[in-house]
Amino acid sequence: MKISTILEKIDENQLFVPAFQREYVWKRDDAKQLIDSLIKEYPTGTMLTWETANPPELKGPHKYNEKQGAVKLLLDGQQRVTTLYMLIRGVIPPYYTAPEIMNDTRELFVQLETLELSYYMKTRMENNPLWQNITHVFQRKIRARDVMRTLEEKGETVTRQREDRIDDNTRAIENILAREFPEQTIPVKASIREAIDIFYKVNASGVALTDAELALAQISGYWPQARDRFKAKLVALEKEGYVFKLDFIVYVLLGCLYHMGSDMRKLHDADNSEKIRAAWDRLEKQVLDYVVNLMRTNAFVDHTDEINSPYALVPIIVYCFDKNGTHLTDAEIRKMVKWFFYSQVRTRYVSQLPQKLDRDLRAVAESTQPFDALLQVIAEENRLEIMPAEFVGRAIQHPLFSMVRWYLKSRGAVCFTTGMSLRRNMGAKYQLERDHIFPYSKLKEVGYGEGNRVKYALAQELTNRAFLTQVANRGKSAAHAADYLAEVKQKFPKALELQCIPGDPELWKIENYEQFLEERRKMLAKNLNGFLDKITATEEMVAPASLEDLIAEGESDELEFKSTLRWDVKEGTINKKLEEVIMKTVAAFANSQGGTLLIGVADDGEVLGLEPDYNSLGGVDCDKFELHLRNLFNQQFGTGFVTSKVVIKFYKVGEKEVCQIETAAAKEPVILKVKDKNGQTAEKFYARSGNSSQEILLSEMNAFIKERFHS
Repeated sequence: MKISTILEKIDENQLFVPAFQREYVWKRDDAKQLIDSLIKEYPTGTMLTWETANPPELKGPHKYNEKQGAVKLLLDGQQRVTTLYMLIRGVIPPYYTAPEIMNDTRELFVQLETLELSYYMKTRMENNPLWQNITHVFQRKIRARDVMRTLEEKGETVTRQREDRIDDNTRAIENILAREFPEQTIPVKASIREAIDIFYKVNASGVALTDAELALAQISGYWPQARDRFKAKLVALEKEGYVFKLDFIVYVLLGCLYHMGSDMRKLHDADNSEKIRAAWDRLEKQVLDYVVNLMRTNAFVDHTDEINSPYALVPIIVYCFDKNGTHLTDAEIRKMVKWFFYSQVRTRYVSQLPQKLDRDLRAVAESTQPFDALLQVIAEENRLEIMPAEFVGRAIQHPLFSMVRWYLKSRGAVCFTTGMSLRRNMGAKYQLERDHIFPYSKLKEVGYGEGNRVKYALAQELTNRAFLTQVANRGKSAAHAADYLAEVKQKFPKALELQCIPGDPELWKIENYEQFLEERRKMLAKNLNGFLDKITATEEMVAPASLEDLIAEGESDELEFKSTLRWDVKEGTINKKLEEVIMKTVAAFANSQGGTLLIGVADDGEVLGLEPDYNSLGGVDCDKFELHLRNLFNQQFGTGFVTSKVVIKFYKVGEKEVCQIETAAAKEPVILKVKDKNGQTAEKFYARSGNSSQEILLSEMNAFIKERFHS
């Protein structure tokens, strides 16, 4: 489809964007690169459209009418099409509102003699007629002859060669409208779910959307109002200083419904519709506001800018959600706050977010004292005690700085100039800023400038910072620390102590700067450790082993690994005999003391993943695999046994997925029916022996059953 036709169809209400699509997120450089590629006639990707007479909710004010018949929906390529619409038409397309345009990519300028592209810069472009707004070129408000006439009026010589170059370049831009944009079309017969599945597959092959964004697209397919509901709540929370993205909400929903953080595909199925709506009603009207108030009043967090990873709030939100309207006790709040502080100081969620949420949300679901268990996980990976050496050379971006801020708020610290509390104040001019105690300009004079990397880091160290209100910081001059701190002590005698500033005036002299830092590090480390210890006592918990822990332990009488369910790696084909091996292992665990089977893990502990099995079942994820596995279990053991004794879960280890089958010990013998090489059915009895499943011979079976089931 020609680009001009695409834009016309948008204007004529023939091409729409579904409500489940995300906002416009392209940046200016993306827009510039797209136009550059179009001018040079490079490939620029394709767009995926869906013709349907039963469209989902549409973005924008237009409401679908059945009399329209089939309409086109833009599923993939909407960022490119939106960019072109804004640059060619000069306005936001009708399917978006201004708040949904995360970056305004209009006002792109082109140098008509060189075709250089750039956003407006006054010094380069103001008096240079060769630089023109590309939208004006598309709309033919500026033509080549206009530019040449202006150049001549300015006294420049425009040769025939130069004239041709400017004219050719102008036409190259105008000709973009006639460029064909390759289109792939989903047919009319596709359902909404099928269209979204295709949309998912197209995006899953690239990096355009996160797993959470793809999950949100699926949710919006079966709940069209979801995105608007989520965004409305995010706007309300932002007014309170708590700024989140839509991804965060999706993680929260996954945590509340499934106590996991990795498998976003759990939210794709329309069977979730009622559960998600009910969960969101409670989150929107009760839980999220409750958690924000808890964090502000008990953890002294006034703004999410103070948090190194807002995803640390997910276990807290899920825990409060699980309480189902019951408020936390004082003891629960203290334990929650203590864990939160350590999760920030020890950067619990700055990497491997989904996997860590899996482990932590499992503890929330299964532990009687979840925050004790979660704190123990952090303690196993990091030292909890804060050491003075941890402050050396650390700038304000380090999480210790936020911990210092929360601690100072907790003890009623005040601004050095206004005497106001460091808690959230009314009015922008009273918001907190981080001021150098020893001014950098003075430190630079004595060798702490950028020329010495080590000393520059000391000048910027977070222990050389104090908190002031904005109005105080703006009025503060670059006075020597000795003079400034002496004045503060006179005006507000307790202010320095409350912000943990060493009280010895000798340390305020610039020649003693490093001794000042050393002393303040000790003060902060001692006070922070004391503060964290006294929040509450925590019990030592028996934390559940992670999947990685299980694999590292190796096979045993209660743990077995299998590479695949049904795919024969050596032969490169399906081998249903392998399925019998899985059944044998489950039966053996049931006849013994129970156990765990991991599929997708080799005997030596190498994680192989489930992709070969997924492909053999014609799927790309765990859904068909789990359905097939449950059917095998139901046929072999009966639904009663499977429901009460077998738990199937899926986990990601790195980028690979593993199936975990937990089998509980059975109360009655479990007999396995297998076919021999002649196709005859035989009954067999298996039990665990060491790290393998062994058949119990008929001569030994009665004694085994008597000892195991009737003793």
